[in-house]
Amino acid sequence: MQFITKKFLIISSFIIALEFNQSNIFASDKYAFDDFGLISIMYHRFGENKYPSTNIQVEVFKEQLGVIKNEGIKFIHPKNFEKSLYENKNERKILFTVDDGLLSFYENAWPILKEREIPFVLFVNTREVGAYNYMNWDQIIELNKYDFVEIGNHSHSHEYLVDETPEVIKKDILKSIEIFNKKLGKNSEFFSYPFGEYSLKFKEIIKTLGFKYAFGQHSGVIDETKDLWELPRFPINEKYGELSRFKTLMKTLPLKYKQIYPEETYLSQSKNPPDVKIEFYENQKNLSKINCFSNEGNKWRNSKISFQENNILEIKISEKFIGERGRINCSLQEKDGFWRWLGIQYVVSEK
Repeated sequence: MQFITKKFLIISSFIIALEFNQSNIFASDKYAFDDFGLISIMYHRFGENKYPSTNIQVEVFKEQLGVIKNEGIKFIHPKNFEKSLYENKNERKILFTVDDGLLSFYENAWPILKEREIPFVLFVNTREVGAYNYMNWDQIIELNKYDFVEIGNHSHSHEYLVDETPEVIKKDILKSIEIFNKKLGKNSEFFSYPFGEYSLKFKEIIKTLGFKYAFGQHSGVIDETKDLWELPRFPINEKYGELSRFKTLMKTLPLKYKQIYPEETYLSQSKNPPDVKIEFYENQKNLSKINCFSNEGNKWRNSKISFQENNILEIKISEKFIGERGRINCSLQEKDGFWRWLGIQYVVSEK
């Protein structure tokens, strides 16, 4: 979006998750883990100093690419996205994504990615194409000609669709699909929820309209157990993109869990705060060492946690989430400087 609103999601801390036991242990050049998962990172602006909450400095961006290279992390081609979740789990992998199709991406980041042939998904909201500070269709079509580029769907209007009726949501997405088909010859299988906001009804619409993958803006590492229409990403910007934090992100590992309750992350006031439970697989290691935090009462604090039968972790939220976002972060430290991450984001309704 060209303007930042109070509803824009800023991930202010990280979330770590637990190891899922498998029969085979794979070895990388330096480390041995059962599954490195797939880290997904998200950018918006490049070299736009006026918007620090969605911007990254170009020189910092180059340094981040250097970190990825030095760590031996492989960029995943979008066409091989789902395959990468099941194969070569001993490889450290990353998916590069950019939201909104802003002009600063085309001018400042695209030349770098083009030269290095780094695969990525560029999520475009069709209403803004050609508007001030946004890429136009000629530029998007230019990128679309390259095999390592995927132009993903980011809705038509980029409004707060999660607050709308199913009819309004569907109409907006169908409009974007119509324009994708006209301009690019096809719609993408990749979708990014505006502001990372979604509900069960929104997710169901995206599934029925033929999208295979949908991304939010909650942090975490992707693996084959994740819901393909609720995929996590680490947002990168000036505040949360400095190099030491970025290096930490590159040493995150996936959480594998059976279910998070409640399934609905769009909270009415009558269900705020939620009764949160995470059901883990049977052979989770070091579950007793997990730590969780939340922003209940608009103040970050340690959450009270307890364990129930069947590997269920209960997170006790005692105060309501205030404002439009509720977040819970859980962490577990691994060996060799790695961490397991889990993040839950709630959108809080005014009603």
